Amino acid sequence: MESLKVFNTISEFNKSYGIPLLHPLIHVGRMEEAGCIQIEGNYCFNFFAIYLKDDESGMIRYGRDYYDYQSGTMLFMAPRQVLKELGNELPNRGWVMYFHPDLLRGTSLGRNIGNYTFFQYSVNEALHLSDEERDIITGCFRNLLTELHHSIDDNSKALIISNLELMLNYSKRFYERQFITRSQTNPDFLSRFEQILDEYFNSGQLVKQGIPNVKYLADCMNLSPNYLSDMLRKYTGKGALEQVQMKLIETAKDRLLYHTDKTVNEIAYELGFEYPQYFCRLFKKRVGMTPSEYRSAN
Repeated sequence: MESLKVFNTISEFNKSYGIPLLHPLIHVGRMEEAGCIQIEGNYCFNFFAIYLKDDESGMIRYGRDYYDYQSGTMLFMAPRQVLKELGNELPNRGWVMYFHPDLLRGTSLGRNIGNYTFFQYSVNEALHLSDEERDIITGCFRNLLTELHHSIDDNSKALIISNLELMLNYSKRFYERQFITRSQTNPDFLSRFEQILDEYFNSGQLVKQGIPNVKYLADCMNLSPNYLSDMLRKYTGKGALEQVQMKLIETAKDRLLYHTDKTVNEIAYELGFEYPQYFCRLFKKRVGMTPSEYRSAN
């Protein structure tokens, strides 16, 4: 069984590899200044990590997938995610940032960090930057590093947080550009998703397996759940869960009208609901009336 090295704090990680520490809750630096960091087995950070790679070396495994970490690529890691370096060292050139969740406590960014869903993307869904985009992100790294070198004063935390938030907002914008690029190179994305959903609904799996969750649908498309939802939201304005619920409601409407010999409870069970009251609650929320009222009105 491969070893798993866990780093709970940024101080612990930097001390292990002889990297100078300017702030206990955030580290920003050039990868080449740290030298070659040798990693054996799997490793896990209990803090956020962002990499911007400027060279072609280094292949990593993230979960079951392998990814060639190319130049101009950004990788985001949330705390407690496991990563394994397949080469002998981390990327040689580029930028790296680690920041601990404690840095965000009591700030607006701390309350909204969950909106940056790309921290939960798989490695094969990393962000690929254009030259102009890379210049912008590099500028954010430089601004943060400059602030860390500045003497701590009453404005330090606010400036660090605001520069970090600026980088994350730019990353969110660039991911949306990447979604559009992907849609142009893979125009059947939506039809493929709808086909998977149709096959599940028409094969009787609703009764056997229950309502499909986002992870199941994402696995069918070789995507992470967050990436799938964010792509769907970009194309349609609705995430994966909302798409499933819309499909359930449209199917329910047909069965309520064309299977009048069945009760509302029977239809709820056929649609994968363990408890009919959950079905009625969702139906009323989406349609504005209960299933019985809808059947009577139509």
